[in-house]
Amino acid sequence: MERKINTGGVALHVVFWAVIIFLCVLSTYKSEEAISAYSIIVYFGYYGIINLILFYVNYQALIPYFILEKQKTWVYIASLILLSAVIILIKFAVALLNREIVLEYVKNKKHHTISYSSFIINSVFVTGFLVVISSLLRFTIDSFIHRRNQRNLESEKKEMELAFLKSQLNPHFLFNSLNNIYSLAYQKSDQTADAILKLSDIMRYMIYESNDEKVSLSKELEYLNNYIALQNLRFKEGVFVSVNSEGVIGHQKIVPLILISFIENAFKHGVANDSKNPIKINIIANTEILHFSISNKKNNQNKDGIGGVGLNNVDRRLEIMYPERYQLNVVNSPTHYTTELILQL
Repeated sequence: MERKINTGGVALHVVFWAVIIFLCVLSTYKSEEAISAYSIIVYFGYYGIINLILFYVNYQALIPYFILEKQKTWVYIASLILLSAVIILIKFAVALLNREIVLEYVKNKKHHTISYSSFIINSVFVTGFLVVISSLLRFTIDSFIHRRNQRNLESEKKEMELAFLKSQLNPHFLFNSLNNIYSLAYQKSDQTADAILKLSDIMRYMIYESNDEKVSLSKELEYLNNYIALQNLRFKEGVFVSVNSEGVIGHQKIVPLILISFIENAFKHGVANDSKNPIKINIIANTEILHFSISNKKNNQNKDGIGGVGLNNVDRRLEIMYPERYQLNVVNSPTHYTTELILQL
């Protein structure tokens, strides 16, 4: 598996050590009139390698093992104290072996020597500073990575759930449509071939064009009209559907297949062939809001155990795709069933 590089974390490390090295070089430049090659090596080891060891042992070993994995805070603190003591002793040994470089400095053309107490205090301060910075950097980067991973997991979970919901919706729609076509074939209707062709057009939209996260509102409404036309072939006397649209209906984006379940249920559980009580569909849209409502006369004889799969499906999809951006109202009166959906596009 290819390992991804955390460029943000690398950048923080590079910036931090660039500042440290710059300050050390600046301090070295002011401390001596001339810098020998040996002095550069000593300073590189004293300020660079030893501090790097302290920084990254804490960053890469102690914090991940004792804090993040084992969650043993006291063992971590003891290990950190031991590591700091070892680092200070190593610095002290290097200073004793290179007194003229580490402990002595030139100021106003006079040689001065740093006292041991000042050296120890300075070493403790630098060690504590590096420990704090390495800890803060580690926890900051880990927190950022954790939040990013959580967002990715939530996004993947939503995508998987939406894919599952959509896979439920397609068979549910196909199941109902095939039932309708079966009724035409059973009646030996001449419209069976037209129904199959219309279903083919509808399935083409569902399989290919609705794969995008969102589609244009005009395409979605065209799909709904095709579905109504398919239902019209089912009844010998035709269906009575009143579709009223107002406002701007064009390229506004909407989640595909979000409205079909309402229309499906109106045909499946309502009365579609009563001219006095048509299925009423109202659509009002602008660039920001979609107001969709559908009302049908109830036919209790059409209820079955499968009804409701589509509505549960669309309600969950709305929660995922339009969090706090939709309003769904259902009125279930003794004679009529009305659904109203308001979407912030």
